[in-house]
Amino acid sequence: MKMVYANTVLTFACIELVVFCIFHTMFASISIWWISIITLCLLIFTIIHYFCTYTFNKWDKINVPYVQPIPLFGNFFYVAFGMQHPIDFYRKIYYDLAGHKYGGLFQMRTPYLMIRDPEIINNVLIKDFSYFPNRGIYSDFSANPLSNQLFFMENPQWKLIRKALSPAFTSGKLKLMYDQIKECSDELMKNIQKNFMKIDDKIEVRDMLGKYSTDVIGTCIFGLKLNAVSDDNSTFRKYGKSIFVPSLRTHLRELSLMISPTLLNILKFKDFPADATEFFHSAFHETITYREKNNIVRNDFVQTLIQARNDLVLNKSIPQGERFLESQIIANAFVMFAAGFETVSTAMSFCLYELALKKHIQDRVRQEINLKLSKNNGLINNEFLIELNYLDMILAETLRKYPPTFALFRKASQTYHVPNDSLTIDKDQKIIIPIYSLHYDPKYFTDPEVFDPERFSPEEKAKRISGTYLPFGDGPRICIGKRFAELEMKLALVEILTKFEVEPCEKTEIPIRLSKKAIVAMPENGIWLTFKKITC
Repeated sequence: MKMVYANTVLTFACIELVVFCIFHTMFASISIWWISIITLCLLIFTIIHYFCTYTFNKWDKINVPYVQPIPLFGNFFYVAFGMQHPIDFYRKIYYDLAGHKYGGLFQMRTPYLMIRDPEIINNVLIKDFSYFPNRGIYSDFSANPLSNQLFFMENPQWKLIRKALSPAFTSGKLKLMYDQIKECSDELMKNIQKNFMKIDDKIEVRDMLGKYSTDVIGTCIFGLKLNAVSDDNSTFRKYGKSIFVPSLRTHLRELSLMISPTLLNILKFKDFPADATEFFHSAFHETITYREKNNIVRNDFVQTLIQARNDLVLNKSIPQGERFLESQIIANAFVMFAAGFETVSTAMSFCLYELALKKHIQDRVRQEINLKLSKNNGLINNEFLIELNYLDMILAETLRKYPPTFALFRKASQTYHVPNDSLTIDKDQKIIIPIYSLHYDPKYFTDPEVFDPERFSPEEKAKRISGTYLPFGDGPRICIGKRFAELEMKLALVEILTKFEVEPCEKTEIPIRLSKKAIVAMPENGIWLTFKKITC
């Protein structure tokens, strides 16, 4: 696994000198001009080769096991050319490093430290979070104003905006949002009924649930009635989808960043499509402005944003270093929309897919729902959803098999000595925590390919090693909308499962294939299922 790189300028200078002498001896009659051209080519080759490989001695220097890289691409060759999904890439690295608590890899020229040990993972995410507060995912905010938000921000700005936005997701606020989510779920059921009659009960559930999520985000987070469920031409839905559609632009941006952030600054690749950026910036700015001008106050995310704007942008008494820009408030509205609709709708779709393939699990959760409904006078409300323990187990298992993101990224803000280990993590070192690989490690989850909600029974959860189940991350940077997403998913699933039996059809892909081009876990050909109406 280890290799020693001697690709230094001195070594290649010696090689050039030898080659030059050979050429000079063998071809003395050739003009000095041609020899100079050959020497120049060799020099250029040396410089390029050095640029492509000089970071590769990183792990040898500190005696860390690593996977052997190739020039420029590191270990990322197959991903770079779209032949391998990042999930499979990290999984291969994870098993190549089996037996080690951590190991090195190279995404193009950039060295990353993959952490496999749950104890060290907990240290990074929770116990010693102050050493690793940032994700280390670079974006040029001047070129990408919508990226200057909670996900990309670094301390101390991240801490300030997180504190300002957290009140929007308290249990009290979520309870107040319930009726708004219920309205969206009612529209979802009407749309399913309509499609049920139109297309012989075969439904592409990811698109259908994506519209539902768009409406939920619109009404609960921004106070907008979008009607995406019933409007196939919804502008919010159109531009929301465009953010996650795999594209050459997105791929080249990621590769440029891994080669060098300087290259990314030169090429000016955008994080998001320009038309989507313009649309969301305009829409969110108009919403906030309209609320303020008309003194509209609601218990939603926009109100929290307006308060954050008053406290962090307009408040002249706060120190200059703590002051935010107007564009950052808009950017944080955007990230809540982007993160909220795609990940939630995809998770619900995978859940229905598994329930369609496992009828005994579907029957059991339906039995739980109906039993609790009978005890609650048939009323579906916030308290009722909280008591659905088996549905919680099903969602937890869905997020184990299909986590919203396949890895967590962190960057050391200062030098860190790993407790009870010889490893010292340098300042600015980038770190990968391979969520998907941990979720599929038989050491932590027996028969990981099998969908088994019993893994999340109270007894099994008590046995689980902390740091091995991370669908929402953990620690201070855990997903801010976790409880909101769970509420949204549970309500939609209850509505569907009490009215329909969900089954596979001839268009159902078994096993499901993930798109190699997508930056999140996304089914390549959608998720098609049959909905059979329950008549009794």
